[in-house]
Amino acid sequence: MKKCRRCTKPATLHVTEIRDGEAAIVHLCDTCAREYLDQKPEDDSPGMPSDLASKIDELMGSTETPAICPNCGISFNEFRESGRFGCSQDYTEFMAELLPLLENIHEEVEHKGKRPRSTVVGTQEQGQLIQLRNAQRNAIEEEDYETAARLRDEIAALETALREETPKKTRRKKKTPPSE
Repeated sequence: MKKCRRCTKPATLHVTEIRDGEAAIVHLCDTCAREYLDQKPEDDSPGMPSDLASKIDELMGSTETPAICPNCGISFNEFRESGRFGCSQDYTEFMAELLPLLENIHEEVEHKGKRPRSTVVGTQEQGQLIQLRNAQRNAIEEEDYETAARLRDEIAALETALREETPKKTRRKKKTPPSE
């Protein structure tokens, strides 16, 4: 992550200046970038930096404040720079920005791949049981007893199906010592 050339904040704007045929990259934070773009140019192109500033304001949506995770304090721009989230809540907090990014990378936002062969029988059903129990708990908290009763019946049916599916363990007979 690059730091601003003028202060210690993270740089959000990267400008390549070409002066006298030499290219120089300038890294600036939002506040320093505004000051930089409002300066009078030293060359003979008047008005160019203010036009650039207005275009950057349009593109960046300067009136909006970036979303920040209330749990860990990371912003989506910080995620984009580092490639790592700060906590598990970031997936839900940045869902609107994350879905187009995932779709661009993977051309899909839902995993539809193969499952490993070594998975335990009934793993998917176990996950479904957990979801049903959570939904039942939420229905009870909201005092929606009809939904809770329906979920109870679904849970019971799924549990009996799991019991029938699971192979019964064979019991080993204890070896008795030979009698003398």
